[in-house]
Formats: sequence, C-alpha cells, structure tokens
Amino acid sequence: MKKNSRSPQSLEALQQRLQAEYASMPPQFQIGARYLIDKPHDVPIASMRTIASHAGVQPATLVRLAQSLGYAGWSELKEIFVQSLRQTPMTYTEQAEKVMRSRDAIGMLSRVTQAQAHNVQQLASTNTESIKKAAGLIIKAKRVHVAGFRASHAPAFSFYYLYRLFRSSVTMVSSGAGTLDIELRDLSAGDVVVLTAFAPYSQEIVRVYEAAIESGCKVIAICDSQVAPIALDADCTLLFETSVPSFFPSSTAATALVEALIEQVLARSGKKALSGLHATENQLHQAAYWK
Repeated sequence: MKKNSRSPQSLEALQQRLQAEYASMPPQFQIGARYLIDKPHDVPIASMRTIASHAGVQPATLVRLAQSLGYAGWSELKEIFVQSLRQTPMTYTEQAEKVMRSRDAIGMLSRVTQAQAHNVQQLASTNTESIKKAAGLIIKAKRVHVAGFRASHAPAFSFYYLYRLFRSSVTMVSSGAGTLDIELRDLSAGDVVVLTAFAPYSQEIVRVYEAAIESGCKVIAICDSQVAPIALDADCTLLFETSVPSFFPSSTAATALVEALIEQVLARSGKKALSGLHATENQLHQAAYWK
C-alpha cells in the first residue's frame, strides 16, 4: 500500500483524523466522512459505488476525500479498513483456548497483574486534561444519569454508588424488565449522562448514547477508544485499556478511572459535598454497617 506521510496508518488514526477535520470539510466530504466513521464494517466488504450510494454521495467524492487525507485514492483508504478487519480481536472462546493451554498458575497470575498494572498506569498520561473537563461537567449538571451494561456495568455502578454518597441527584439507567425506553424519557437538556463501555459494545449503551444526544444532554464517555460508538459525539471522553492475557477484557482500569473521576468531583464540589458525605456516612454507620 502506497501512502505518504500525511495519511493515517491505522483505522483508529484515520477515524480520529476524520473527527478532527470534520467541521472544516466541505458538506459532501462530511457526508462521506460520517459514513466511514459510523459504518466501518461496511467498507472492507462493499464496493466504492455501493458505499457512495448508501452514504448519499457520488463515488468521485469518496476518491477526493481519500486524496485529501493523503491517500493516492479510494483503494488505499479502503485497505486501512481491510487491515483492521484482519486484526479483529479473538473471541472469548478463542482466548479461553489459549489460556487452557497454559496451566502455570503462578506465571499466569504474574502476567495478569503486570498487564493490569500497565493499564492503570496509562490512565494518567491519557486522561490528565479530560478528567478535569469531565469533573467540571458533572459538577454543573442539573442531574447525572449513569449507564453501563453487561461487562461494563461494574464501573458504571461504582460511579453511581460513590457519587450518591455525597450527591443524591444521580440515577442509574437500567434495562431491567424491558423499561429502558421509559427510563430514557427522563433525559433532558442540562443533564449529564455518564456512559461506560468497552468492545464489544452493547446495543443498550448505544441506545442510551443516542437518546442522550437527542435530548441535548452532555455526554461523558468512559471507554476503550476515541472511536467507540459512544465517543463519536461525546462532550468528553476518558480512555482506559482492557487488554490482559486472559479470556475476557478487563474492567480494572475502568474502575480505577471512575474512582479518580469521583475524587476530582468531590475535591472541586466544596463544603456542600463534604456535608452530604458526612451525613451519608453517619446514616450508614447507624443502619447499614455491621457493628
């Protein structure tokens, strides 16, 4: 593949470039760019004419868009998507088969803990500025709604539990009993929606994200990629890594990130938050904790 130094070398870099330059693109380029961001899995398997038709632009527009990004033409841009498809992570079952071939319990524990430590250590360099912005949005919010489903539920619930210790205007969005659509009616402008997710992303979290955008809420995405479906139009994105030598992605770094965010919010919330925390703590010691 022949690319010059201006052309993104990976799908994530390409999508980040598209996002960064989106506002300054001509309208037809914006339509094409939006399709590439929203439908990355279509690009490796469909022809340029098919993609142009689905996006609502002329094929020549896609060629010119590719050239504006530093590629010789559409084929070179498409190859980025093809390479990404080849690099799709293994399924849980495939990962489990690898784990089962290694029965060295001590060695496995060492590898996992080292990977976890690496993931947590990356949080500071990745989120130094964005965590300040996220804390500011939360403090100013009329209400805060928190959502995380399936494997991403634990860090979301940690946020909800810790934040509720000193502020009551927070709700946990649930899909229990099929009531998600009803709960999403509560979203309104002035609210902040905090979303946690990592690949593979659940349908529920994308529905909450779309409802939050439509309702005019501020969105904070706590996720594993700048181009995660909940991060594309988020007001603030906090990033964590999930890779460990196990059969399942790890949410350890996500939980650490949530705890750091809550710490920032509390530190910047003043005496009212401290008073609320004190009242909650007294109540818990009287009624909930073992004496």
